[in-house]
Amino acid sequence: MVAHVLVERRAKTINQLFSYRVPKELEPQIKIGVRVKVPFGRTKVEGFVLDLSAFIKTTYQLKDIIKIVDLKPVLNKEMLALGQYISTQTLCYLIEAYQVMLPTALKAKINRKIKIKTEKYLSLAVMRDNLETLKLTKRGQEIVTNLLLKPKIKKKELTNISTSAVTTLLKKGVIKETNEEIYRLEDTISNYQPITLTKEQNVVINKIKASFFQPQTFLLHGVTGSGKTEVYMELVGEVIKLGKEAIILVPEISLTPQMVRRFKSRFSNQVAILHSALSAGEKYDEWRKIERKEVSIVIGARSAIFAPLTNLGLIIIDEEHVATYKQENHPRYHTLDITLWRSKYHSCPVLLGSATPSLESYARAQKGIYHLLTLPNRINQKSLPSITIVDLKQSIKTGHHYFSKLLIEKINNCLLKNEQVILLLNRRGYAPMVMCTMCGYIDKCPNCDITLTYHKRKNMMWCHYCDYQKPRMISCPDCHHQEIRDYGVGTERIFEQIKEFFPLAKTIRMDFDTTTRKGSHEKILTAFRTGQYNILLGTQMIAKGLDFPKVTLVGVLNGDTSLNIPDFRSSERTFQLLSQVAGRAGRDKLEGEVIIQTYHPDHYSINYVKNHDYLGFYQEEMKIRRILKYPPYYFLILVRIISSDYDLGRKASIKVGTYLREQIKGNSIILGPSTANLYKFNNNYRFQCLIKYKKEDNINQVLNNLLTHYQHNKRVSIEIDKNPLKIL
Repeated sequence: MVAHVLVERRAKTINQLFSYRVPKELEPQIKIGVRVKVPFGRTKVEGFVLDLSAFIKTTYQLKDIIKIVDLKPVLNKEMLALGQYISTQTLCYLIEAYQVMLPTALKAKINRKIKIKTEKYLSLAVMRDNLETLKLTKRGQEIVTNLLLKPKIKKKELTNISTSAVTTLLKKGVIKETNEEIYRLEDTISNYQPITLTKEQNVVINKIKASFFQPQTFLLHGVTGSGKTEVYMELVGEVIKLGKEAIILVPEISLTPQMVRRFKSRFSNQVAILHSALSAGEKYDEWRKIERKEVSIVIGARSAIFAPLTNLGLIIIDEEHVATYKQENHPRYHTLDITLWRSKYHSCPVLLGSATPSLESYARAQKGIYHLLTLPNRINQKSLPSITIVDLKQSIKTGHHYFSKLLIEKINNCLLKNEQVILLLNRRGYAPMVMCTMCGYIDKCPNCDITLTYHKRKNMMWCHYCDYQKPRMISCPDCHHQEIRDYGVGTERIFEQIKEFFPLAKTIRMDFDTTTRKGSHEKILTAFRTGQYNILLGTQMIAKGLDFPKVTLVGVLNGDTSLNIPDFRSSERTFQLLSQVAGRAGRDKLEGEVIIQTYHPDHYSINYVKNHDYLGFYQEEMKIRRILKYPPYYFLILVRIISSDYDLGRKASIKVGTYLREQIKGNSIILGPSTANLYKFNNNYRFQCLIKYKKEDNINQVLNNLLTHYQHNKRVSIEIDKNPLKIL
C-alpha cells in the first residue's frame, strides 16, 4: 500500500503530495486524514495522508512511513475539501490551509505534543455488603464513608486524611485508584432567566426556522439593545431539538466570556469554546469535546469556524461587520467565506447579525442575495440614547482639551446618581508622539519608520506594529537639548486625567496593555458589571456587544481617530464604531445619553450617528463608493511587493504593475505601484498595486503566475490579499 502525504514544508516547489510505502504492520491503522512521520531528504517531518493506493512499481524505491501519529484522522472528509477551497481562494500552500484549521496539538509539526490532563480518582473496590466484615481504622472508615456518598472522589480532595491511610486501603483492595482524563476549562453555569420574546423577535425566529436544512443567508439588522442574542439562543435551541449543532462566532475575545456565560446558563455543558486566548492544552481539550460529540454548540472568535462539527444546523456571525473576521496573515481567509462554504456543505442557514452591517452585506441584502430581517426597536420599546456632538475646536478655546465642559458635567451627574459611565478613546498608551521642542526631532521606530508611542507605566517607547521598544529619550539625539515633550493622548494618559477631574470615581481601564494576562478581559468586565468600578475607559474592545444595565452615559473623547486613517473604509468604520459604543448606554430601565467629542462635527458619518440613521449613512456612502469604484461595486485585490532594498523593491513593483496591466484587461482598474501607507515594516520596504475588478475569469492564474515568478527570489517577495479590509 502507498500513502500520498502532504508534508509540513512551505515552499511552492514542494506544494505537492509525496508517496511513501506503508509497512505491513501499519496498514491496519493507516487512514486518509491521519498525521504520519516520514523521512524527507535528510530530515524527518510530519504530514497528512491525503490519499491511499495500491502499491505501484516505480523507477525509484519508495521510502517507508516511520510511524502513524494519530489513531483516527485529524482531518475529516469535510476539512480535506475545505482546505482545498482555502488554498485556491487565498492562493496559499495547501499545508498552510490545513494547519490554520487545527489546534496546535493536531498540527503537523515535529516535537509539538500537548499532554492530556488527568486526575487521580478513588472509588470502592469491594461490595458494600462486605464492608462490615472489614476491620478499618478511623481514617479508613472516614474514606469509605465519603465513597459511599459519591461513586468516586478526587484523590487530592482528601486533604484532611493522611496518605498512609489511603495507601493502606489501596493495598488491602478496599479502594482502587484510577487515572482519568479531565478537561482544563471548568464549566461555570449560572441560572438562566427566560424572557418573553417580542413580536419582532418571533417574526425573525420563525422566518429562519422555515429555512432550516437550506443553505440560505440571513442578515439581521437590529439596533443595539434589540435582543439579537436572545434570537440567537432561541434559534440554537431549535437546532438542538432537531439533533443538530451550531457555531456562534464573535469578533473579539473580550466578548466571548459574556456570550459563553449566557449560552451556558441556558444550555449547560453543551457548549465548547474556541479562541486564541486559550492555552494550547485548553484548545486541544475543547477540540476533543467537539470531536467526541460531547457538545452541540461552539462559541468563539474567527478560528471557531473550523470546529469539527459534522452535523451543522446553523452558523451565526455576531457583529458581522467587524474587520477581525478577516485573517491578516497567511492564509488571508475571511470567516464569512468559510461560513458560506460550510453552509452549502451542510445545507444549513447562516445568520449575520449587526446594528451596523458592512456595506457589502447590506448591499447583498438589498439585491436579494441575502434575506434581510430587521429588529428596528429596543426590547421593551426602550428609546435609543440621545446623542450630543461637541466641537473640540470650540472646547479647546475654553481650556477644555480632553474633557469638554458638558462631558465633565454629565459624568459628575452620573457619579452622584451611582450610575456607570463608559469612555471610549481608540488609542492606547500615554502619548502617541514624543518630540524635541527645540529642533522638532520625533522619536520613530528604526524598523518601521513610524512614530513611537510612549507608555508611561513602563517608561518605554513602543512600536505598535513590530513591537520594538526602547526607553523614553531624555535628551534629543540631534540637538542634545532636554526640552522633550509628549504630544497627543492615549488611554493611559486619560486614566490619569480622570483621577484629576473625578477624584471620587473608581475607574478601570481596558485596552491591549491591560488585557495581556489570561482571563483579564473577563476579570475587568466582571468587576465593572458588579459595580466595583463606575467608569470603564477603553479602546474599541469596549464598543461592541457589552451589556451593562447601570451604564447611562457614554463619552467618546475623540470621534476622529478612525476617521483620519487613510483608507476608503474610514467613514464606514467611524460610523460603526461610534454607533456601537453609543449603543452601550441606556440598555435597561435607565435612560441613556451619549457625548461625542470631535474636530469634525459636520462630517456626514458623525451626523448620521447622531440621528441613529444607518440607512441614511448607507445611501450616502454608497454614492461615494460608486463614484470611486470601491466595494461593493468592485472587488479588490491588493498585491504587495516587499524587499529590504528600497530600490530593488521599487523596480520590482514597476514590473509587477506593468505585468498586471498587460494580463488583466476589460473593465478592471490597476492602481499603482505606490508605496504602502505603512511603507516600511520590520526593515522591509513595501510597495503595492491595487486591482479593482467586477469579473475576471483568469485572475487567479495571473496571480499564481506572479507568485511562481518570485518564488525563488530571496530579495523580493509578493503578498496577495483578496478583498482586503485594510489597505496599509
